[in-house]
Amino acid sequence: MAMVWTVLLLVLSNFFMLMAWYGHLKDMADKPWFLAVLVSWGIAFVEYLIQVPANRIGYGQLSLGQLKILQEVITLCVFVPFVYFYMKQGLKWDYLWAALCMCGAVYFVFRTGINPKVE
Repeated sequence: MAMVWTVLLLVLSNFFMLMAWYGHLKDMADKPWFLAVLVSWGIAFVEYLIQVPANRIGYGQLSLGQLKILQEVITLCVFVPFVYFYMKQGLKWDYLWAALCMCGAVYFVFRTGINPKVE
């Protein structure tokens, strides 16, 4: 159950992270940059309220390397729909190639199983 909570919270936190990092490019393009920073900080605060518990829950089940690769894969999985649906940009083949590279990373980090004492 800890893994389920970790993944769900990381997915949610990544949505907020993408909004904080990139949402202002669409929504606040005509606003001063310092206002975008303040709004982004507020969104990032919410993201941290979700991400920190996710990492604490996951660290009991995963090694640090496994937790990081999991987070990167989730970031890519959240990023692609974000780019397409929210930012209204087209998808590129490069996203697929990046995803395949991430699959390789997942394989190597998880090939010995889920065990926090691997490192």
